[in-house]
Amino acid sequence: MIVIAHVSDIHVDVDPRSAARTRAVMRYLEELPYDLAAVLVTGDIADLGSPDGYAVARDLLVSRHPLLVCPGNHDVRADFRKSLLPEGTGVRPDAPVNQVLRGEGFVIALCDSSVPGEDDGYLEDETLEWLDGVLADTPHEVPVLVGFHHPPVPLHTPYVDGIRQFGEERLAALADRHPHLTAFLAGHAHTAAATTFAGRPLLVAPGVVSTLRLPWENPSDDENVHLSLPPGLAFHVLGDDGRLTTHYRTVTV
Repeated sequence: MIVIAHVSDIHVDVDPRSAARTRAVMRYLEELPYDLAAVLVTGDIADLGSPDGYAVARDLLVSRHPLLVCPGNHDVRADFRKSLLPEGTGVRPDAPVNQVLRGEGFVIALCDSSVPGEDDGYLEDETLEWLDGVLADTPHEVPVLVGFHHPPVPLHTPYVDGIRQFGEERLAALADRHPHLTAFLAGHAHTAAATTFAGRPLLVAPGVVSTLRLPWENPSDDENVHLSLPPGLAFHVLGDDGRLTTHYRTVTV
């Protein structure tokens, strides 16, 4: 059994609230009586994309489990890379931040769907070529989970749907060539969600910093966000039979 924790949207800023909520989630993962295969953090790390925010986030995102982090629309690639991936500072500052983790019996490819200066998402050709190579280099019996910040389909949340990942037909065409691409993982929506894309599960992690009100919960357009609900995360479980199961949890701050 392979267990992967999925965290998203910590939005670290000058307010100690975001740090406290992130610290509670990371402490919860550290205190688990089980070694996780990985911890994924799918974007929006520093709320303002500032070096100070990344310095705080770097101290918060310390784990005994293998950790993989990608940018979101609030992040700035150069500062993200410099603070969180110092081993990658020799690459072009504005290059997409793409990472792969090859574990025992699984592969995680974490793609950069951010568009510098924009809120919506898009996988650059460079990223799709990289992902195609990761999948081609992985034996077909090994499941590959592909993660990014922006979901590539509408989630029936109007604000988020307007700034989702676009150009998704290119990703769907790539997925058609690689049947061992098992599932897609995303954040950005600040609400736990599960749907499908390109014939695979698309599993969205809840937000740590806040929770989005769904349209049928929202009393007015000025009250889109719950700040009082607890932070959440997802656990993705790959069973010995190849079945993928996702559990969602909230954490006490």
